[in-house]
Amino acid sequence: MTLMNEAKLGRTTEEMLTVAKKEAMDVEVLKRRIASGKIIIVKNVVRENSMVIGIGEGLTTKINANIGTSSEFCDVDYELEKARTAVKYGADTLMDLSTAGDLNQIRTLILKEVKVPVGSVPIYQAAVESVQNMGQW
Repeated sequence: MTLMNEAKLGRTTEEMLTVAKKEAMDVEVLKRRIASGKIIIVKNVVRENSMVIGIGEGLTTKINANIGTSSEFCDVDYELEKARTAVKYGADTLMDLSTAGDLNQIRTLILKEVKVPVGSVPIYQAAVESVQNMGQW
């Protein structure tokens, strides 16, 4: 069940309690805003070391950092260092915008390196794979 569904049913989850405490917000207010779609909680249930982050109305502003390889510069170690540095200096989330190299491996390494939520752009991978399969851009 999604957190939005839980909130609509009036149930309080551990993630909601965590965000309410971090954000100094009453959990009932948080639940109402989740139920109405004004707040989301980002948490990868498969990733054991992932942080729980609340994003939305009435919560603190979050900082996102973009990282990623390109055909012009593809150095995975450099991207991992950028990820570590971004988190060290306050990034709440990361976006991997890689378009060169082994994209699955790059994402896996980034996920192992940091605890903050990490997003990606699936169409980038589809485009890269299409070029690899078709031989042109």
